[in-house]
Formats: sequence, structure tokens, C-alpha cells
Amino acid sequence: MQTMVTAQEHADAMTDYIAQGVARAHALGNRGPLTLGSDGKLTPEILEAFERTGFYVFENAIDRAEIDLLRGEMDDLLQRAPVDNGATEDAQGRPAFGQEFARPVYSLIRPLADPWGGTTVLNGRHPTKMTQPTLQHQHTDKVVFIMSGMCQTMESGLRLYGHHDLLAVAASINGDDFVPYNDATFVKQPGLGGSVSWHQDGVTHWDNPHWDAGIHGFNFQVQLYDTSPRSCLWVVPGTHKEGKIDIKARVAENGGSEQLADAVPLFCQAGDVTIVNRQALHGSFANTSEDLRISLTFGFHRRASVLGATGALSESEAVCYDEARIATRSEVVGVAIDARAQYYPQQPRFAYQPLAGQEQALRFNEANWQRVIKDYNLNDLSI
Repeated sequence: MQTMVTAQEHADAMTDYIAQGVARAHALGNRGPLTLGSDGKLTPEILEAFERTGFYVFENAIDRAEIDLLRGEMDDLLQRAPVDNGATEDAQGRPAFGQEFARPVYSLIRPLADPWGGTTVLNGRHPTKMTQPTLQHQHTDKVVFIMSGMCQTMESGLRLYGHHDLLAVAASINGDDFVPYNDATFVKQPGLGGSVSWHQDGVTHWDNPHWDAGIHGFNFQVQLYDTSPRSCLWVVPGTHKEGKIDIKARVAENGGSEQLADAVPLFCQAGDVTIVNRQALHGSFANTSEDLRISLTFGFHRRASVLGATGALSESEAVCYDEARIATRSEVVGVAIDARAQYYPQQPRFAYQPLAGQEQALRFNEANWQRVIKDYNLNDLSI
């Protein structure tokens, strides 16, 4: 049974923990510019810090003009959100956005809730429940928690997916033949945003005979706004090397407190991009602050991790990922690269090795939007 706390009590209880977490974060040495060497790959110092801690913060990786475009389209999508899951109208009584897509764009929750903790959702990988503070004033409306399909809902999102430097990071970590995973946009509105209880993202490969610290891939998070320690993702450094963790026991050993003593916050400025190993223990707290967080999250895998694997998380039934499935989902990267090249012709164009020679067939145009981009997330590669 959770103790009832108000939003203000929750915010007050976080103050000392945040100060200590910020100090721990500054001591890790895993923040700085996104720097590529002469070989087009991340510098050894960045790779070492990422492999040591399980995460990295690339500062100022996306320029402000692009962030402004992403914000503009995201603001429009939030204005056009349905009033509840499955609803067909937005708060103004207009048809809600996204009804033409096979998978819902929006997931809504009640304010400050933890929708996954202590449930069997997502293979039960969130075994403990975070504090769900109560609001001082009644707020009956649900709020957007997660949005899916950024490549089909925002042209700026598709262009971001083809960003040269971000794809170079994916190649540096997962090899030149890397493959995409999925995407989700986390929205934590000031004083209303829900929590994500402590978890590890990986599901399928914990007992794989070739298991290592990188077998479940990694996620980017592109921050559209300054992201404070009160609203951001928290990670326990080094846990990506520990294998599958007994999270319930870990919380119990911490006196039952969700404020894990060794976790650190991934606080950021707008335009910063984080990368987090999907095996690292991570989560986020209810947003009882006045800070807005919108994080565009998308991940990449090693091809060897995905080929032949049976899908998890997003499948309604077991699906084996063969070469055809991987090729279909990877085409999104090709179209995204071309969409970016058309909009930013002065920027370098990433050469995605698995699609070499297919550039003309994967131009960003209406035909390929219908064939490759629309409902692309039905072919996500989840392990």
C-alpha cells in the first residue's frame, strides 16, 4: 500500500535527492559535444565513457532552428490530441489527429500516475510502483503521456531520424549494419506528467549465450526543452553490465524507497541528446515541478541481435525477425536520410551501409511516404 502524498510533498521530498544526484552526475565525465573522428565514428573518449557508465549526454547536438521546427509541430499535435484513449475528438470538439494510422498515436493517463509500475504491461518489466502524488486542485482530464510514430506524424521528426551525426553514433556503437528499433515521444507536462518506474528495456536476450553489455541496443532522447532533474530520466550508472536485475530486491535494499541511492539525473538543455544503453536500470519520477519535458526517443540495435530473434513488447503474437522484416523497417532510415538531404542540402548526407545503392528508390516523396512511412511502426524491431 502506497502512502498518499500531495504534489507539493513529493516535490519537497525530492530536493535533497536531486542535489546529491546532480553532484554524482557531474563527477561521471560523460557529457560533452557530439564529436566524430576522421573515420566518421565517435571518438574513443566518448565511447569509453558510454561503455563505462551506460549513457552519455551530447550537449548542443541539435541546433535551435531545428528544435524550433520540432517544437512547432509537437505543439500542434498536442493541441489535436484526443481527450482520452480511443476518443475521436480533441478538447475543442474537432476530429482528433491520427485516426488514419493503424496504431494509436497518443497514450493518455491521469495526472502524475505511474501507468506501468507493478503491472504485466510490456512483459512486466516495471515490477515496482512509483509514488503517484495527488493534486491539490481537482484535475479530471487525462494528459498525454506518450506519443508514437514521429516519422509519420511530423515531417521534422522524419528529418531528425535521418540526422547524419545521430546515425553516425548508431554506427559507432552498433556497427555500420545497425538496424532501427522503435520510437516514442515522452511528454511530462508541468505539474501533471506521470512517472516511469525503474526498469531495464531489454527483454529477449538475457539468457543468450552471446550476451554482453550491448546486446539490447540503445536509445536516443532528443530534448525539445530544458530538462530539469525533476522531470528528466534517471539512470543507475554501470547497471548495463549487470545482466537482468532483480528490481524489486534492489528497491527493497534501498529501504523500499524509489529514490535509488546511486542513480543520477540526465538533466539537459534544449537541443541536447542523450544516449542510454537499453540494459541500464532507469526510470523517471512524477513531474511535480513547473518544468516541461518533451523527449523524442528512438533506438537502434546491432543487426546480429535482431536477425532471427522473436519480437517482444509491441507484438500481439510471436514474430521472428527475418531479413525481409529488417529490410522493410530499415527503409524508413533511407527515406529519412533523403528527407533531411532535401530540406538541409548543405549538411552532410549519411551513407547507411545496408541500403547502399538504393538511394533513388528511397527518395522522400508521396509514393514512399505511403509505402514506407505510413504505419511503419507496425514493423518495429523490439527485443
